[in-house]
Amino acid sequence: MTLATHVRTLGRGPGRSRSLTRDEASEAMQIMLTGEAEPQAVGALLMLLRMKGETAEEIAGFAEAAQAAIAPVQGVALDWPSYAAGRTRGLPHFLTAAQQIADAGHPVLIHGWNGADTAVRDGLAARGIARTETAEEASDRIARDGIAYMQIETAHPALFALLNLRGVLGLRSCVNTVCRMLNPGRARASVQGVFHPPYRLLQSDAAQLLGWRSLSVIKGGGGEFERNPAKDIAAFGLRAGQPWQDTYPALSDETRRLNADVQDEAFERAIIEGTKRIALDTLAGRDAPAETHEPA
Repeated sequence: MTLATHVRTLGRGPGRSRSLTRDEASEAMQIMLTGEAEPQAVGALLMLLRMKGETAEEIAGFAEAAQAAIAPVQGVALDWPSYAAGRTRGLPHFLTAAQQIADAGHPVLIHGWNGADTAVRDGLAARGIARTETAEEASDRIARDGIAYMQIETAHPALFALLNLRGVLGLRSCVNTVCRMLNPGRARASVQGVFHPPYRLLQSDAAQLLGWRSLSVIKGGGGEFERNPAKDIAAFGLRAGQPWQDTYPALSDETRRLNADVQDEAFERAIIEGTKRIALDTLAGRDAPAETHEPA
């Protein structure tokens, strides 16, 4: 079967087109990852999906095919994708939260690509987080340090080629969501940030289809998994493999944006602690705490 078969399924027009099944989506991703599909067909498929809106079955099928095409990263307790462009986020304080979780004995794999934004990768060394190029190298670093950052462009070049089509198509595609759902370490727990709130439920539903156990998805700073302590945070995902949603109350009465120019150490600590709290709850399979405001 060629990719054109799946383009026809999506593009036959009103009353005739339909979404892909999970198996069809998996097959389509396998074809695209070979690099042998006609580029026109790849662009057509991705843009038809964008216009239609992806289903959880499609995302699950794409993600399982993408995951199968990369060697598993060993020893991961918490999956932490990082694929946002950072335009509405300040410094990447979530890296400090991830490092502290690893220091507490929960191995963390951060994987990602942030386009022109260099803040995330520039912030790795200061926090003692190694930047790795392959799944094997990431496995070694996690065994040694308890945490690693894996760059997707070298660890999974075929998937990155699809992700990087944004520069050609001029629009985000479902591959951004697929990367967040990649879970290269096959971890039982994952934390994810989104910029557009509707994707919270899409990723949660896809994760349940994939058999994940614990997931927290929030509208985070710039689309990253980073909590603004000045706001109530709606969280969606899974607990014990079942759909879950809850609200994390604001930790401060202060109204602030994450990308505010003013440096405030207390507020920065609150970002780190708040982000870490949701991640630890995800690892433990806990609901949101019931406390109210705390000093920032």
